[in-house]
Amino acid sequence: MAVLAALIVGVSKAGIGGLGMLAVVLFTYIIPAKQSTGMVLPLLCIGDIVAVSIYRQHANWFHIRRMFGWAAAGVVVGYFAMDRINEHQAKVLIGSIVLGLVAMHLIRRKFAGAETEHGAWFAPTIGVLAGFTTLVANAAGPLMAVYMLAMRLPKMDFVGTGAVFFLLLNFFKVPFMVDLGLITTASFSLNLVLAPIVIAGLWLGRKLVVRIDQRMFENIALGLSLVAGLKLIF
Repeated sequence: MAVLAALIVGVSKAGIGGLGMLAVVLFTYIIPAKQSTGMVLPLLCIGDIVAVSIYRQHANWFHIRRMFGWAAAGVVVGYFAMDRINEHQAKVLIGSIVLGLVAMHLIRRKFAGAETEHGAWFAPTIGVLAGFTTLVANAAGPLMAVYMLAMRLPKMDFVGTGAVFFLLLNFFKVPFMVDLGLITTASFSLNLVLAPIVIAGLWLGRKLVVRIDQRMFENIALGLSLVAGLKLIF
């Protein structure tokens, strides 16, 4: 299960949307829900490093600077929340976030082509929510996708901006996770074992992007995430 989750982390970092949430949920089936967030984070960092090495030239730094401060504030809020909830509450919270993000992903996909106006509240709101969600469940991808689609970023700018943004944000989260006891020597040792699987997933993801229909792939991932989120809650 851990190998499959690590492979999915790599594939998601290669640009296959909708898979990141599934990797988060898979880890909650093999270790406690709170500890699963610390287990996933170093794997995400490994994937981010490789993704940035591939797509960094496409990053739009205006949007990275615009969002990072708000997301960092959301991480701090999530840090205080995680230190005050028990295992059952963590499962319900992560399950609820997964279901909410599945719904958001479907809404984003349905209205991606709609022309909308966004006020001054939009970037701060998305940023804080993304920071909170990424600290609690490592699942801020759909939120950032909503923002970048709203900003009408071209495809490669979308991928490059997301790669750099999450590299910075995920490394920013590491000290908080260590302080919460969610990243430990034992968990990081397993991360090192799984690191080659993440890199293999990145390689596989780049191949899949050009060979299969992404909509079908997302539908499968979202369906599995929906079922897993419901099981976490109930």
